[in-house]
Amino acid sequence: MGEQPSMPDDKAIKGTDMKQEVFLPDDYSPAEDEPFMNDKQTAYFQRKLLNWKAELLAGSRDTIETLQDGTRNIPDVNDRASEETDRALELRTRDRARKLVNKIDAALRRIDEGEFGYCSVTGDPISLKRLDARPIATMSLEAQEKHERREKVHRDD
Repeated sequence: MGEQPSMPDDKAIKGTDMKQEVFLPDDYSPAEDEPFMNDKQTAYFQRKLLNWKAELLAGSRDTIETLQDGTRNIPDVNDRASEETDRALELRTRDRARKLVNKIDAALRRIDEGEFGYCSVTGDPISLKRLDARPIATMSLEAQEKHERREKVHRDD
């Protein structure tokens, strides 16, 4: 009698959720002899990126707490200068982490769009070794080296 109209499955709408369904052993490591960016490889890199992002965000929370708690009156000029230098260094480090989180988010979007692992310049697959070392990479090693050489030439002008 009052049967509910069928609703689209959430997993059919969100591409990433399908990949989360893939069983991925903790000791899994992508191999060259598997199809490139298969479900397991994609899930592996997604998990790697999410863990990295969580670590960076935890570090940012710790920094905020430290900076809030660390405000104190230090009478010695040298000690105060040293503490201010430490704070400035910590803030610079956190700013780099913030930029890295943005790159991680971009890599996660590329996973959702099915573009992860492919060079943005040539469209060729990026090596698994490079992706494992730097999962936010957007260029193959060759394209990155060419880009850096071109950048160096223009910088020297």
